[in-house]
Amino acid sequence: MPLSPGRRAVAALAFMAPFVLPASAKAAECGRASWYAMTSRTASGERANPAGFHAAHRTLPFGTRLKVTNLANGRTVTVRVNDRGPFVRGRVVDVSRAAAEALGFVNAGTARVRIETEDGRWVGKGC
Repeated sequence: MPLSPGRRAVAALAFMAPFVLPASAKAAECGRASWYAMTSRTASGERANPAGFHAAHRTLPFGTRLKVTNLANGRTVTVRVNDRGPFVRGRVVDVSRAAAEALGFVNAGTARVRIETEDGRWVGKGC
């Protein structure tokens, strides 16, 4: 006997429930990071400081604190989003020169990183 549309939806939800990941499982995003050392104004209106721990992200609100981990060496820093970018395909974040030095990729220019918010509420694409 076929199920009514309402019962089909309930049956589908019951089937999918065990496979739903908790939000914390996707609270990170992995990709390439680059660094920049500009001193002009950022998209948030403040002056960029290459010696500070700042970052550019396409969508996160200004002021969001991100934990950035270099996947090659395990180094981690905390940066604050104050700019927009990166505008290069495949990159997930631009960090200041000081943050890149702490992460150990100034000479390389880019590195594979995992970014996650400090509070864990932002849901990225996952890693």
